[in-house]
Amino acid sequence: MKEAYDADGAVIVREVLEPYLVKEINRHIDWLIERHPDRRPERLGHQFIVDDAFWVRFLSEGQLLDLVEPLVGPDIAFFAADYIAKPPVDGLEVCWHQDGRYWPLEPMEVVTVWFAATRSTRENGCVQVIPGSHRQGMLTHLTSRDTPGLLSLATDPDLVDESRAVHVELEAGDVSLHHPLTLHASDANTSGEWRRGGSIQYMPPTTRITNERWPCAFLFRGEPVEGVNRYQPRPRYVAGEHIPFRGCEEWIRE
Repeated sequence: MKEAYDADGAVIVREVLEPYLVKEINRHIDWLIERHPDRRPERLGHQFIVDDAFWVRFLSEGQLLDLVEPLVGPDIAFFAADYIAKPPVDGLEVCWHQDGRYWPLEPMEVVTVWFAATRSTRENGCVQVIPGSHRQGMLTHLTSRDTPGLLSLATDPDLVDESRAVHVELEAGDVSLHHPLTLHASDANTSGEWRRGGSIQYMPPTTRITNERWPCAFLFRGEPVEGVNRYQPRPRYVAGEHIPFRGCEEWIRE
């Protein structure tokens, strides 16, 4: 896997998330949509993580940490995560971009796990990547066009060879791993089905978050590096405030 990741900047890994966890993720998305009706379902992210016991339990799942360990090392910190749930018919497109352009990290040593909570296909707006584009380094980004979309900045289109794009089609429970400089995008969802998934960013604790107000850093494995980042304590499950999930009794507030 590491060889493919290093060469292409992206790699698919099948059947990572167990079916029960996929069901819990979809239930959590429904719960967040109901609680935040004013937000697009493609924008359920960082600000909801710190106090959400289910989300932190999901992000710290052993199968995910084992997956990224060859890429970030045995000590694993968490930087950010988002649900990007594209509804039927009007799900937003995501323009061509490099994630590293947006992130306050130094050095840019971080890996994205993109997880599928439903089928992710060409028809419903799956992720597309340009293999090997991470070797171009950080590219110029411009204010994105007026077409409605998820991001405000897009890679300069003169630097994007869309003829080399590969569709990352996934089944629920599959994941793909992305380098922070890999060019990727996704089309709008004009189909009649949801495209639900999201992204998680893991990093070694030697990577510094340069935004001192960053709200949601956690250390999931190993020891912190003194003076680098401040990590949040694990949230506790509170019945009625969080969705119930498998093992939630182990997260109950004393």
